Amino acid sequence: MQYPALYLKRGEDTRLRAGHLWVFSNEVDVSRSPLTDFKPGQVCAIVDSRDKPIGVGYVNPNSLICARLVSRGLDHALDKSLLVHKLNVALALRERIYDEPWYRLVFGESDGLPGLTVDRFNDVIVAQATTAGMEQLKDEITEALVKVIKPRLLWWKNDASIRAMEQLPDSVELAVGERDNEPVIVREAGLEFECDPVAGQKTGWFYDQRENRDGLEHLVKGKRVLDMFSYLGGWGLRAAAYGASEVVCVDSSQAAVDAISRNITRNGFDGRVSAVRADAFDYLKLLREQRDRFDVVILDPPAFVKRKKDLAEGRVAYRRLNELGMQVLERDGILITCSCSYHMPRSVLLSGVQQGARHLDRHVQLLWNLQQGADHPIHPAIAETEYLKGFVLRVLPA
Repeated sequence: MQYPALYLKRGEDTRLRAGHLWVFSNEVDVSRSPLTDFKPGQVCAIVDSRDKPIGVGYVNPNSLICARLVSRGLDHALDKSLLVHKLNVALALRERIYDEPWYRLVFGESDGLPGLTVDRFNDVIVAQATTAGMEQLKDEITEALVKVIKPRLLWWKNDASIRAMEQLPDSVELAVGERDNEPVIVREAGLEFECDPVAGQKTGWFYDQRENRDGLEHLVKGKRVLDMFSYLGGWGLRAAAYGASEVVCVDSSQAAVDAISRNITRNGFDGRVSAVRADAFDYLKLLREQRDRFDVVILDPPAFVKRKKDLAEGRVAYRRLNELGMQVLERDGILITCSCSYHMPRSVLLSGVQQGARHLDRHVQLLWNLQQGADHPIHPAIAETEYLKGFVLRVLPA
């Protein structure tokens, strides 16, 4: 096995040997291995300044993260065989934790496959490559997924905004099977949700909140629940299943609201759950003006802080949102608030909640912390793999 060598500068192997998988362009010894000699996505051997190999990865000379490590040592080629092995290792974890085949099968770096995301919807697979290296391996990944999972349909949904950083075009294609008109179904806690992995958000469903939604069981029985940024009704319908007396699901997308309505009927919640199309901030202000109150308010917005430089503006948006949420809570209410922004620190999110509470002369009790589910495992050496944070809070009069 012969791969071209990507040489690191002296001392720049420390982070990789500590478990990280990324090489930045300023860490490469370009006198020995000019980045311009590599094609985007080209497989390489990553070697330290003393000529000791670290492992096999791939290069993108056009990206700040110019290389990613996939396999340590030089014993294994970056081919279908290695991909099958890594997929089987990832599958073993999910099958240990979940009783049914609905989960995130591959979570990039945390599963040793940087730049690759794979969601499983029983016999339908939705994959996403966000790096040039994984883009180049797309055919081998498809073959490996067919061998390990044997899906009826396999979609490549390569339209994530992060692909632009790797200078990759957007594309959506069906790689395995023939497209039909049957909706893709997600099963969660005995409920069924219709989703659209092609036209929907991300890869169609947010598995990362599943375990957090499990916690609704002891909070919502007999209560009025408001589910903001509802998307397909994941939080709201789970609340109804746990006995909420009334649930209002709100989303700004008409397609999402239509899907929520179908999911309400599919699960037999007509008359107890309703879907409303509205801007979240405007709707919360309207509820405040109408003095409409809920026992439980759930705030699960899209990322307000997509880049580090957006933090100042984003922290204000999160505080405004949480303050509005508290203004429509009953005197002894539950606020569930989340952020999927990696650049939004957990401490800053909580501080904003506390500031909003004091502005409203309310008292907050933190009941428990929320984080991403076990099918989104966190890599201890890569802080970026821990992105989802949230809180379950009791909000009382001061």
